[in-house]
Amino acid sequence: MPSLRCIVAATDFSAFSERVVQRAARIAQKHDADLHLLHVVRPLDLYPGLTLGPDEFGQHDQDLRQAEQNRLDVMAAALASQLGIRAHPVTRLGRAHAEIAAYAQEVSTDLVVAGARGESTLMDLILGSTISRVLRVVACPVLIVRKPADESYRRVLAAVDFSPVSASVVEHALSLAEGAPVDALHVLGSEVEQRLRKAKLAQLDVTDWLAHLRTEAGKQLDTLLEPIENSASVGRLILPGFPPAAICQCIDDGPIDLVVLGRHGHGGGLQEWLLGSVSKDVAFAAACDVLLISLAPPP
Repeated sequence: MPSLRCIVAATDFSAFSERVVQRAARIAQKHDADLHLLHVVRPLDLYPGLTLGPDEFGQHDQDLRQAEQNRLDVMAAALASQLGIRAHPVTRLGRAHAEIAAYAQEVSTDLVVAGARGESTLMDLILGSTISRVLRVVACPVLIVRKPADESYRRVLAAVDFSPVSASVVEHALSLAEGAPVDALHVLGSEVEQRLRKAKLAQLDVTDWLAHLRTEAGKQLDTLLEPIENSASVGRLILPGFPPAAICQCIDDGPIDLVVLGRHGHGGGLQEWLLGSVSKDVAFAAACDVLLISLAPPP
């Protein structure tokens, strides 16, 4: 199982980001991890394409940072008292996604927790939301929180494509499930959906062909799960269709509280973010929390 020793939760003090803090705190308590509460103050003089050095921040920026640090100190003290966790309040000045990534690397965090939305600005709408940019620059697993965090996850879905990251996807799903039911889902792919549609139009029977695909995928799923601890308790789901749509439909039917999937699967890189990907589509369309896992770089 993955070890969660350090968790970074990004908060902008919005009502929605309270869910982020509470979910991160619950996970930290369960895993006896250090929780770093991070708030990034955007300087008044920081515009697109402009980078400010530490000596260029104005007095107003420093005063605002101190005020926000005081708020964060109170929040951290309350969490430490209520849950018995180690909470570290931290503020930074700069662009939210860049500072989150830099701090995550600085403390070698095992998990970044952020909200699907928060105090959005016009600049976010023009350039893309903070979380979409965080996903481009943070290497560790990122948990996007949507659902209230007043209880543990009740059902978890691990979406796997048999790429090298798939085993880690299942392991993280089991880790955050805390004993809740976990299903491993493999979607046969959009090319299968296209062939099924053509067969229906041509009135062809592809039952045997589809059954063969399911059987082969089932064998691959068994092979994937066999070496994973506690995998015997994991359910198996194999569905045809367009992967993002099939995953989201499975989430709605579950209902699922958390879906875990690889960030890039068989692809990867900037091109996939520009043209769209399964992970991106699910991350921004799913009605539940989403945990995105990257393949660990070689040592």
